Amino acid sequence: MKLEALRIPAPLRGFAAGDARVFDVTLDGDKVAAIVPSASQTQARGTLLSALVEAHAHIDKNYTVQEVGAAQGNLFAAIERMEKHRAGWTGETLRLRMERALHDAWQSGTRALRTHIDWVQPEPPAALAVFEALREEWRGRIELQFVSLTPLDVFADLAAGERIAGEVKRAGGVLGAFVYRNEGIVHKLGRVFDLAQQHGLGLDFHVDEGLDAEATGLRSIAQLVRARDFKRSVVCGHCCSLAMQDAAVANETLALCAGAGIHIVALPTTNLYLQGAWDRTPVPRGITRIHEAAARGLRASLATDNVQDAFYPYGSYDLLETFGLGVQMAHLAPAGDWLDAITVSPAKALGLAWDGRIAPGCPADLVLLAATDEHELVGPRGRERTVIRAGRILEKTQ
Repeated sequence: MKLEALRIPAPLRGFAAGDARVFDVTLDGDKVAAIVPSASQTQARGTLLSALVEAHAHIDKNYTVQEVGAAQGNLFAAIERMEKHRAGWTGETLRLRMERALHDAWQSGTRALRTHIDWVQPEPPAALAVFEALREEWRGRIELQFVSLTPLDVFADLAAGERIAGEVKRAGGVLGAFVYRNEGIVHKLGRVFDLAQQHGLGLDFHVDEGLDAEATGLRSIAQLVRARDFKRSVVCGHCCSLAMQDAAVANETLALCAGAGIHIVALPTTNLYLQGAWDRTPVPRGITRIHEAAARGLRASLATDNVQDAFYPYGSYDLLETFGLGVQMAHLAPAGDWLDAITVSPAKALGLAWDGRIAPGCPADLVLLAATDEHELVGPRGRERTVIRAGRILEKTQ
């Protein structure tokens, strides 16, 4: 298969492009065989991306908003509503929601997805068994990972933490925690690091998901990574409070994160919805300091987070929609220079075998967009796409 006259965004190029901006790409079976400059450099027919990578989702709780209602800006009201609803979750209802999410992501061009699974008791939640079954069923289509989403205070119970970490290890997951203004935060985070080191687990935190400038969980995590010489991947999602802090303080934290090799994930839909006032125009945007992180070599990922639940009552698993909102919220321009936020950066955060850069020999798992320039990327026409998996065009289904 030959794909002609395409733009490949600079952050996604794994080849020497020289002065060329428009390329012809030849596929051979399930690999990219060749990439050469097009004869004409003046007119592109579309934009080529590597298949998309979802770094932060919640496929156990999605599609429940009609039952639980929207929280309208109240994070802890959403947590409470979902806690009540979770008591009635069954394997059957979970599978229906989780399969729907995966089908939506697959059709949108996603090749890998990491979901957080609510895990509020020492015992494994019902969603874990469903996830493990789906991981096998979807192998070869979407690479699935999971994180145990546990309130940080639960780790104060040593036996509970040990039970959770042991089960996460058995199931091949990542250890996680919800971290926000906890008492004794450093001690409790230290316990999570202890467990991760003992069981050989990576870490993925919901951290500082609010507009309180005094929330410093991200800084504590970065300091612990460096103090412990922690070698496994550490991902920090949300980090909203960083945007509310004095620039000097925020920059110090980002410098610590850079030194610790932390991956930052911004969640524009949920954080725009949850952070800020509802009785007036919400001036704070609820997104972390993406530009400042990039200036220190930390290329943040953009991810979906919640879909049609109490935390965010709208949305879908189309990462290009999330990207478009992120571009506007954080003034990411030129937009094409930030497409690594849904491809290369999350691939690194998830430790995938392919980093998402397009080059001869890479997998022919691609997304061909109709957009011919960066200004069309966030519009409905520009987002029209052909999904190519293992060198074959994926047929659209309803």
